[in-house]
Amino acid sequence: MRHTGAAFDQLRRGLEEVAARGPQLVRVHSAPSFAAQWLAPRLAQFLASYPKLEVRLAANTDYARFSNDDFDIDIVYGPARAEGVEIVPLPEETVTPLCSPALAKSIRKPADLLDQTLIRSDVKQVQWHQWFTANALEAPALHGMRFDRSFLAIATATEGLGVALESTLLAERELASGRLVAPLAGNANDIRYVGHRLIYPRASRQRSAVRAFADWIIAQLGSGDARSPR
Repeated sequence: MRHTGAAFDQLRRGLEEVAARGPQLVRVHSAPSFAAQWLAPRLAQFLASYPKLEVRLAANTDYARFSNDDFDIDIVYGPARAEGVEIVPLPEETVTPLCSPALAKSIRKPADLLDQTLIRSDVKQVQWHQWFTANALEAPALHGMRFDRSFLAIATATEGLGVALESTLLAERELASGRLVAPLAGNANDIRYVGHRLIYPRASRQRSAVRAFADWIIAQLGSGDARSPR
């Protein structure tokens, strides 16, 4: 809680500093699923708090090249691959099976997933075989749908086409609306890991706009909202 309180103190100071200046641009690069599922839906909230800031958001799997001065901040999935930068690991995410409410009716225990269509996200660091191992089961041979992005796997799961093994952070809106549920919440061993990292050049930290955006993300995630299965 101390870390969360410090983040909100920094956020308040950032608001005061930015309010005293004219419009400023923050150029943000992000991993696609984080951008689509978590960041973009919150930009209105950020801009309401910082009306004198403008945000330019780009999302792809390449890492931002700060040497070209194209971006101020990068939110990466997986290990950081940059030098001369500040790297802030974002809070741990919970990875658990997610599916539509209708499909969840037939899933009561981990072994029930052996009879389900399992949706795969190829680039995810946590895969189905790891989840089955954590639950003392032998992973089945996987067939069916596979995607290269978590947001695609999440969208497919909401349509009732199978069970996705995904981060509850990325599926926050779908869980909150009831379009997805975690059928084994409390009845299985979920996997927690640091999936995303916030990166920016050390010199950029001196810019109040960059500092405000970074502190806002950390404060939002530090509040703990929607990172646990519902």
